[in-house]
Amino acid sequence: MTEAAPLRAPKGRMPRVARRAQLLEVALDVFVEQGYHAASMDVIAERAGVSKPVLYQHFPGKLELYLALLETCSDTVIGAVRTALASTHDNRQRVKATIALWYDYVADEGAAFRLVFESDLTSDPAVRAQIDRVIQESAAAIAEVIREDTGLPDAASHLLAVSLVGMGHVGARNWIDTNSTLSKDEALTLVAGLAWRGIGGFPRENTQGED
Repeated sequence: MTEAAPLRAPKGRMPRVARRAQLLEVALDVFVEQGYHAASMDVIAERAGVSKPVLYQHFPGKLELYLALLETCSDTVIGAVRTALASTHDNRQRVKATIALWYDYVADEGAAFRLVFESDLTSDPAVRAQIDRVIQESAAAIAEVIREDTGLPDAASHLLAVSLVGMGHVGARNWIDTNSTLSKDEALTLVAGLAWRGIGGFPRENTQGED
């Protein structure tokens, strides 16, 4: 396998925010390729084209770097859920958009996806907390829509929302991990249809008499 070339920084000093973003991008590649335990700060610094002292100025250690990266990836997923929910007022399309984001994520951002959901450091409480946050905050956003639309109690809305999140991300992980013969669109159509037939059975508040 050809060794990845260092991502050399432009001449001159890079703004701190830009440098941090660059280091996180490089670290993502290294952690996904090698896993947390095998990855080293030396390799990350080399690929980023910086000295180790520069890397340590931004992140005190490997775990802190990993957690910062995990937090960024988690924020991306949660933000995508909220964007999908806000993309339409048609609930059938909302369900499809929410399921679609998981399939898009695993297909187009496999590296970040594996960092969030297939970490080899899940025994660490801080790592586990970030992974759980993706599920809980995604579910909270969906539960709010369900509650407002159906008038169901908080507990019922939350349980339905968690179940929809599980249907999305577990199904998408299985689809990509098993190299399914179904295309992404075929898989999405199947799962979104299943989800809608379930959640669509709960009528909108004050519209129980409508078809």
